[in-house]
Amino acid sequence: MFIVGLTGGIGSGKSAAAARFRHHGVKVVDADQAARTVVEPGQPALTAIAEHFGKGVILPQGGLDRAALRKLVFDNPAERRWLEELTHPLIRKEIISSLKTSFETHSAPYAILESPLLLETNQSELVQRICVVDIPEEVQLARASTRDTSSIDQIRKIMDAQMPRVERCARADDILDNSGSLESLHAQVDALHQQYLQQAVPRQ
Repeated sequence: MFIVGLTGGIGSGKSAAAARFRHHGVKVVDADQAARTVVEPGQPALTAIAEHFGKGVILPQGGLDRAALRKLVFDNPAERRWLEELTHPLIRKEIISSLKTSFETHSAPYAILESPLLLETNQSELVQRICVVDIPEEVQLARASTRDTSSIDQIRKIMDAQMPRVERCARADDILDNSGSLESLHAQVDALHQQYLQQAVPRQ
């Protein structure tokens, strides 16, 4: 299985890049979706979270109040570590299952693992190549604050919890510069798609 890890900081445009890869028929496994799956109602992780943090992180319908939980963990590094130790192994297991299914049911020669924490976790061990969506930090902050309901201060905390931009780019095999137009991003993705098709072909 040839898998490309697609990552970038909050507000960098990972979703836009992933959508363009999907446009080419590439299967994209979303780590954020895996993270939501493992804390769905009835899952043991949600029970553990409710017992640890209290009913304040549970919505009236029984689901996880992600905004309330995010505020709690980003204001307290110890609590964030507790949550990561609980959920990261479960998320990894869900990702592996989704990737396996994608190759069994999808004809594309490679797949994308879209993950904001690809490099901060051992998810990077699952991929053969790392593609980083990159933008200047001031643009990142502006885009994230426009898109999300989180405050500027909250977004800064999320950015601080992620790998620094310089280090993220240093670990990349490929970089998508998303500081320009959507058309520019699409053109870069189109070129990488052709490259990945070649790299995914088994060597004789």
